[in-house]
Amino acid sequence: MDLAVAVIIGAAFTAIVSSLVTDIITPLILTPVLDKFGLKDIAELKWGAVTYGRFLAAVLNFLIIALVIFLMIQGISKFQKKEEVAAPAPSSTDILLTEIRDELRKK
Repeated sequence: MDLAVAVIIGAAFTAIVSSLVTDIITPLILTPVLDKFGLKDIAELKWGAVTYGRFLAAVLNFLIIALVIFLMIQGISKFQKKEEVAAPAPSSTDILLTEIRDELRKK
């Protein structure tokens, strides 16, 4: 059930981030490049026969999603209580050696 909720929220989050990248970040970053080449849309950005404008948008999209997920994991890990690991109990050999040491000190 948790996995299903995570997939649904992830899909919605991806749509939001895609819109953020496509509508806000990409125009802000790439407007000078598009103006230099006289283009109106990033999809028209190409080098020779290779159209790489959409690829740049996809890379930006991936980087932003990765950054947000990284920050979320860091935030969650700060809020989780760290379990203290108890020191292991001494073995029977350690107990026996401690008793022998204590007896030798008494003499």
